[in-house]
Amino acid sequence: MLLCVGNFFGSTSEAEWAEYRTGAKKAPIPTYVLGANDQETVSYFPDVSGCELAENITYLGRRGLYSGTSGLQIAYLSGTESQDEPAPAYSFSAKDVAELKTSLLSTPNFKGVDILLTSPWPRDVGTFANSAGEIDTKKCGSKLVSDLAASLKPRYHFAALEKAYYERLPYRNHTVLQETPQHVSRFIALADVGNTSKKKYLYAFSIVPMSLMDPAELVKQPQDVTESPYRKLKKEAQKTKVPLCAEEEPACQFFFDLNKHQGKKRPSDGKDRGNSQPKQVKKPPQPTGPCWFCLASPEVEKHLVVSIGTHCYLALAKGGLLPDHVLILPIGHYQSVVDLSSEVVEEVTKYKSALKEFFRSKGKRYVLFERNYRSQHLQLQVIPVPLDHCTSEDIKESFIAQAQEQQIELLEIPEHSDITQV
Repeated sequence: MLLCVGNFFGSTSEAEWAEYRTGAKKAPIPTYVLGANDQETVSYFPDVSGCELAENITYLGRRGLYSGTSGLQIAYLSGTESQDEPAPAYSFSAKDVAELKTSLLSTPNFKGVDILLTSPWPRDVGTFANSAGEIDTKKCGSKLVSDLAASLKPRYHFAALEKAYYERLPYRNHTVLQETPQHVSRFIALADVGNTSKKKYLYAFSIVPMSLMDPAELVKQPQDVTESPYRKLKKEAQKTKVPLCAEEEPACQFFFDLNKHQGKKRPSDGKDRGNSQPKQVKKPPQPTGPCWFCLASPEVEKHLVVSIGTHCYLALAKGGLLPDHVLILPIGHYQSVVDLSSEVVEEVTKYKSALKEFFRSKGKRYVLFERNYRSQHLQLQVIPVPLDHCTSEDIKESFIAQAQEQQIELLEIPEHSDITQV
């Protein structure tokens, strides 16, 4: 089987095509093509719903799904994007894309398609990925095709029209920690046939239909998998919903234990804690050497201190990520939040609430995380970000994406959980 995307007919195709149309020449294997991308070649496609153009050469149609006898499913969309309604014969509109999505997504247990064929590239396909060379993926291509690819989740998506070869890194079709793992998608753009630059215009591969694959094998994630380049589309769709105010936004917290095997919970049976006796109130341990954060230490850079409480203090970060990057620190020497006494925890909570109110008055929300790596004194890092630049969900996705890239497994902790019991 040969699948063709882009311009099947060139400007000088008439004489050569006549030989195929009359039967003087024959395509050696079944060939399936997309429709016209300009007015000049519309006449080659007599039936918009699809037809046989010559022996072994089939025009798939304007849009739809081709199902092979093996169970292979190929979704296709002919033409280039148009803002007009109805769209010209060589174009597709938002209505065409919506109808194609509806017809497929309404299928019971729809998981995706094996192959998607379009002529235009999807807009922003290069986001989170390897470079597309001279092609600016933020400016070229079609947003409607991006929307289609995000919805149909093709295992392979082929396109053309930019006269360049580009094989993007595979991307995932699920949100890590939030959704069940799904298969990955691969985008491949092909150059013009016979181009003088000898860019790749043919891509040969074998594929087992999704319906015949073992589910576990289907959802395997390759090491070089990236986030979906179309996440922004989902975010824009979500913006049409009524946004939560700062007080209503759900707080998310994650835990990663550098001293344990990934994915394992800290022991809660007392075996690694010395004994199972009730926790006794005790003084904070003393530092084993000079500490830059114990308030009584001469090493503390006191000109950075903003506020001092009974058990905690607030300080500007030295070399902070932002000018208003601050730290919440215990006055005594504690290494981690899990070691804090109840009095210190209570004051930390008060500082967090005060900072939340302060940053909200400045049009910001904060990201808070504990730095507990190669450090002997607890530091709660507080990083403010503008409310109008990102949502809490955006921030959460950024942490998840970075963790995936660094091959770190994050465990999401339910809201209001006691972290000492994790």
